[in-house]
This record gives sequence, C-alpha cells and structure tokens, in this order.
Amino acid sequence: MKRALLVIDVQNEYFTGKLPIAHPPGSLDNIVKAMEQARKSGIPVVVVQHTSPQKDAPVFRKGSEGWNLHPRIAAQAYDHLIEKNLPGSFTGTDLESWLRERKIDTIVIAGYMTQMCCDTTARQAFHVGLAVEFLSDATGTLPVSNKAGSVTAEELHRAILVTQAMRFSKVMTTDQWIESLK
Repeated sequence: MKRALLVIDVQNEYFTGKLPIAHPPGSLDNIVKAMEQARKSGIPVVVVQHTSPQKDAPVFRKGSEGWNLHPRIAAQAYDHLIEKNLPGSFTGTDLESWLRERKIDTIVIAGYMTQMCCDTTARQAFHVGLAVEFLSDATGTLPVSNKAGSVTAEELHRAILVTQAMRFSKVMTTDQWIESLK
C-alpha cells in the first residue's frame, strides 16, 4: 500500500469567513497532526485549494483572504498543490495522473467540508480504483439549512462518515491512522 495524504480546502474561509467549521472540535489540530505524521512517514502530502471561478464570488474568490490557505497549513511542507473549482479534487486537475505517476494506490482524506469536497473526492477516488482512508476527526463541517430542511454539523458529519464506511472508505480517527502506519 502506497499512500498520499490529501488536505482538502483548509482555507481561511472556514475560520474567519462566511463558512465557519463547527464540528468536530479540534479538526484543524488533527489535520496538522496528520500532515506532520505523513512527513515523518515519507507519505506525500497534496494540498488542495478551492477557487470559485466567478470574479465576484462571495466565497473562495482567488486572491481574497478567505481563499488563502489557513496559516497553519501554509506553514507545513507539502509535495503538490492543486487548485480546483468543483467539489471533487479529481475534476479538472492533475491529481489522478500525479498519483498514478508515483504508483500511489491509497489516498487519505483530511480537510473540509466533510459532506462536500471530502465526500466527493473520496467517491471519485473509489471510482478510479484507489483505496480511501477517511479521517473522521481531521475532516469537518458546519450546520446546513436550506429549502430541503436543516441538519446540525454533528448530524451531517456523522451521516457522511457512516455512508463512507458502508462502501467507499475505511473511516478512522487520526490516531488510529497513525497507529496503522506502524
């Protein structure tokens, strides 16, 4: 098994912008912990950065403070940076070819938001034949309310983890993942 850690959309928008991550507590600390462990274990780290393609986008507008990587992520070493415009990290990017060139067969998902970009990327990876490890406490989300109803951040996060574990991913905590590397 050859892994790569994907750190998806850990941008200021989720901390100081319009989309504050609410659950689980400590997710950013666990993302940094996973990045540090990946580096120690020789696992490549891919940082993914979401960009809204509209020049007047209210969130993730390229060059805005909300678009910037969170300072704790920007300070970490990483092997590849991907800019994406849609929820899936494989769509319109070189991610799959980058992974294949390095004979990586397993991706590890960390970042935001659990139900959107993390879930979509995990499913895309599964569809192209990659194994997926989904870090339950190094992914996170916020409460959502729209015309279809409302859901708390905790409920939404848990529902996605349960769904991922049904078919797409091996769901584990950051500490369980680190232990599995030994």
